[in-house]
Amino acid sequence: MSDTSAPPTASEPIRVFILDDHEVVRRGVRDLLEAEEDIVVGEAADARQALARVPAARPQVAVLDVRLGDDAGGDHAGIEVCRELRARMPELVCLMLTSFDDDEALFDAIMAGASGYVLKQINGADLVSAVRTVASGTSMLDPRTTARVMARLRGGPGPGEARPAEPEQPSVLDRLSPREREILELIGEGLTNREIAERLYLAEKTVKNRISAILSKLGVGRRIQAAMIAGRLRERSS
Repeated sequence: MSDTSAPPTASEPIRVFILDDHEVVRRGVRDLLEAEEDIVVGEAADARQALARVPAARPQVAVLDVRLGDDAGGDHAGIEVCRELRARMPELVCLMLTSFDDDEALFDAIMAGASGYVLKQINGADLVSAVRTVASGTSMLDPRTTARVMARLRGGPGPGEARPAEPEQPSVLDRLSPREREILELIGEGLTNREIAERLYLAEKTVKNRISAILSKLGVGRRIQAAMIAGRLRERSS
C-alpha cells in the first residue's frame, strides 16, 4: 500500500486545490501555479464545492481563502473548510491565503491544522515557494505573523483583548511526563530543538523524539499548536 502522506517525488506533479470566492484572485493564483511545469491545479468558488471536490481530487496542498463572503462561516469560513478537510484527509496540508492581517484568524487557522498562513500581498514567486514548502512537509508561516504569534504566546492578550478560549483540559497535561512538560514550556518560549537540547543537556535527536511524543499526546499535529497550548497554560498559572 502506498503512503499518501509522503511528499511528492521529483517525477510526480504537486497537486494543488484553490478555494477562493473571488474569481479574479482564484484564476490569477491558478495561472501562477499552472505556469510551473510540476504543479497541477483544481479550484472551487465556495466551501460546498471545495468539500465535495477536494476528496476526489486528492491534492497534496489546499490553498484556502480565509474569508468566503457567501458562506455561512463568513469571515473564517475558509478556516472551517481547513478543519473539515484535515479531519477527512489528515495527509492534506493547507495554506491559508488572506487579504486581512487578522491575529485571531491566524490563531484559529493554526489550531485548525493549517501548515501556513500568508497575506495576498505576497508576490507570485514567494507564493509558489510557499506552496512548495508546505508540499514538502515543512510548516510555513509569513515571518510578520510568526513574530506576532510568538509575542502573544509569551505575553498573553493585549490591552482590551478577550482571553482566548482554552481548548486544552487539565487531564491532557496528565499525559505528559515531567520532562515532557519541561520541553513543552521551552517550546512555548520559542526555543529551537537545538536550544532545548543545550538547555536540558540532551541530544538533539532525543529532543526531536520527545517533541513528537508531546504532539501525539496533546492531539495536535504542529509545533506551533503546542506552543499555543504552552502559552495559554502559562497565562492560567500566572
